[in-house]
Amino acid sequence: MKTEWRIFLIIAGFLFGATILYGAWTYGDSGGHVEWVGTVALLLSFLLCSMCGGFFWFVSRRIDLRPEDRADGEIADGAGEIGFFSPGSYWPFGLALAAAIAGLGLVFWQFWLLGLGLVTVVFAACGLLFEYYSGTRRTAEH
Repeated sequence: MKTEWRIFLIIAGFLFGATILYGAWTYGDSGGHVEWVGTVALLLSFLLCSMCGGFFWFVSRRIDLRPEDRADGEIADGAGEIGFFSPGSYWPFGLALAAAIAGLGLVFWQFWLLGLGLVTVVFAACGLLFEYYSGTRRTAEH
């Protein structure tokens, strides 16, 4: 995780400098008025990268070094089971469709379509999240 937090914080530093430069440039170029849309977008991008970098830094202090973080790490050190990955699911398509419906509600400013889209987004997200938690539960005792 050492590499990840460094990358994010380097990008955050660049974005902070770009925010200051952009704000000063638009202030001087337009005769005393800052162009707020771009300045706020750059500032929010800086905050997002800082948040991700801070999270990775926080996690990297609490876990052991991974093979890719060690200088003497081998490819075989990373072998083994990583986790469970779904072989196939229709829920991502439903989630994308629900987000498109909600987006159309925003585009045309139709509150009923926006509400329908948001309800279906929540339903599809729950379906995706709990896809493998449905049915009877089997324990090790049986």
